[in-house]
Amino acid sequence: MAVPKRKTAKSATRSRRAANMQLTANGLVKCPQCNELKLSHKVCPECGFYKGREVIEK
Repeated sequence: MAVPKRKTAKSATRSRRAANMQLTANGLVKCPQCNELKLSHKVCPECGFYKGREVIEK
């Protein structure tokens, strides 16, 4: 069985793990009613519309 000769440093382990960690941008889209940016598949916080209907009264 293979045994490491030396202890792996924390920085080496963390940099190896960090290389695979990727940040993704939120799915922001323009609201068709008020043209403000909102999260996709969510009610617009500015005007309260979702799929062309007013869900929340503003």
